[in-house]
Amino acid sequence: MRKRAVFIFIISLILLFQGCKKKDGDSNDYNQGDKNIDITGVPEVSIIPDEPTPTAAAQESLEGKVRSKITGLWVAEEVGNKRPYAIQFNNYKSVSNQWGIGQADILYEALVEGGITRLLAIGENFTGNKIGSIRSSRHYFVSIADEYDAIYVHYGKTKYAKAKIQETKIDNLDGETGIGSTVFYRDKSLKAPNNAFTSLEGILAGIKSKKYDTEYDDGYEAHFTFYQVDTDLASDKIANKVTIDFSGYNTPYFIYNTEDRSYYRFQFGAPHIDSNTKEQLNFKNIIIQFVKEWDIDKNGYQTMDLEDASGEGYYISNGKMVSITWKKKEKSRWMRYYDENGQELSINPGKTFIALFPNNRTNKVKIENE
Repeated sequence: MRKRAVFIFIISLILLFQGCKKKDGDSNDYNQGDKNIDITGVPEVSIIPDEPTPTAAAQESLEGKVRSKITGLWVAEEVGNKRPYAIQFNNYKSVSNQWGIGQADILYEALVEGGITRLLAIGENFTGNKIGSIRSSRHYFVSIADEYDAIYVHYGKTKYAKAKIQETKIDNLDGETGIGSTVFYRDKSLKAPNNAFTSLEGILAGIKSKKYDTEYDDGYEAHFTFYQVDTDLASDKIANKVTIDFSGYNTPYFIYNTEDRSYYRFQFGAPHIDSNTKEQLNFKNIIIQFVKEWDIDKNGYQTMDLEDASGEGYYISNGKMVSITWKKKEKSRWMRYYDENGQELSINPGKTFIALFPNNRTNKVKIENE
């Protein structure tokens, strides 16, 4: 299309040139010189179509693929149409380099009791025979897993989580039920309760036993909108280091790598490593979602205003940060983020880390230019 536009432009110049010659009465120069017009230096006109047409090779490479609902990347149809797993990972310092956590497409972190955080790993392509360690559920993690139509994998639950599981009717695999020995096993080299693990084989066996559907519900709509290509944020707020001070027990932080344009995670003063791959966790996107949070009882269990709620936050990608807002309606699994103009937020394709952080401690989140 571009070449055609340039050709038309050149022909127009030729005709204009010819018209001028005729006006001067120099018809002989016109008749003899039209094939020898010098177009050197004529500026090239670039016309970009509204919708670029993929090349035949690009179209062929996308055959049998769909855009993932949780990463925005092109994946095989059997992966992209499959319900993800939401796996409840332990995050005690003694077992902080979890096994298989690097496979998460979306990783949530939130406080539980005692200043400790727990991690919810949502992914559509978990593999391997050691994933964990797996810990008990908290009710706000149930709520999050349900947003993604995920199959929730956990080992035990609080009474609040039990009530939320019953309320949402989320498909779940719980180690403290009759399905426990099918899905989970104990690593005796570690101390209980931090030694429960699962595997892809165990998860699939549990799904088969429970007769859960493995594809998304009809009409399910993902709550992320993705840019078509990697896009820099229109912001002057630099975000090369992001520190999230959950508590004195754990203050994770992220360092931006300009080479691969990803954020690398650190916690407990060291790189956060997947013990299966020995690779450091890294993310394309960071979302900090400020929530109203408080103690629900004398045991220090936490609760959050998440069911029918809204709030503020930050979206961070490619070394920049913008302010956002969010809204949620739990019964319809409806959850959306919005930019500063009130439009639905678009994020870059890739992995995303999301922190649920108390909105009365926003000063404990530091965005730095380092």
